[in-house]
Amino acid sequence: MNFKRFKITQIKSSIGILPKHKLTLLALGLKKIGSFKNLDNNLSISGMINKISYMLKIEEL
Repeated sequence: MNFKRFKITQIKSSIGILPKHKLTLLALGLKKIGSFKNLDNNLSISGMINKISYMLKIEEL
């Protein structure tokens, strides 16, 4: 199977956002502006990305 990977970078601060969105950032492993993670594409990751897409920059690897 062909699995895609994404580089997810946090581009906005987590100050003043909904607590659920802050927990989603932490679940993705992002803690501050400029931090990034390389993650596999699966349904749970896609759902989290869609929830807070306004705070992220997503690049396909």
